[in-house]
Amino acid sequence: MSAEGHNNAKGLHLDDVRISRSGRTLLAIKAHIDPGEVLTLMGPSGSGKSTLVQAIAGFLPQAFECAGAIRLDGEDITRLPAENRHVGVLFQDPLLFPHLSVEQNILFALPPGGSRVERKQRAAELLAHVGMLELIHRDPATLSGGQQARVALIRVIAAEPRALLLDEPFSKLDAQLRDSVRDVVFKVVSDRSLPTLLVTHDHLDAVSTGGTIINL
Repeated sequence: MSAEGHNNAKGLHLDDVRISRSGRTLLAIKAHIDPGEVLTLMGPSGSGKSTLVQAIAGFLPQAFECAGAIRLDGEDITRLPAENRHVGVLFQDPLLFPHLSVEQNILFALPPGGSRVERKQRAAELLAHVGMLELIHRDPATLSGGQQARVALIRVIAAEPRALLLDEPFSKLDAQLRDSVRDVVFKVVSDRSLPTLLVTHDHLDAVSTGGTIINL
């Protein structure tokens, strides 16, 4: 991984990306994230970390402007609509659908195609991967914070993203849960070779990735 970028097309490239509002630059970054690696942006609230996540994912508010290029596996996705970028985002809150079971939350995220049986089998396989198959029929409201965080991760992965953005997803977990959920997230990142951007203000989150850290 390099904060300066290189010629390898695979991975997530931020080519002189600059986020501004009303002509004032909030954040400027040039970076490359290799498949399976994590780049961490650290900085206080208001430093533009979450706004960069919105820009990469494709839902930057109209009040902001994004210059430069965002490339994923060599494809320029800077102007693509969010649904065509294949970028997954994990937020502070799990944002699970409360009226759907754990299984139904996962099924909702799966790409179209396949029979009902095949889709249910795929959902079960994803949950089994993080040791949560026994919770497949549970109501999200009955899950612990750590369990909800894992289901949220699997729902993001079910959509088969090509890159992953982590917007302080561990910040509302207590210390013990934080460690275990981080381990699960970073194992999935490695297993699926996902270039991953983590934004956080917590130094322990940053060092746990084993990757490059950029301080804003």
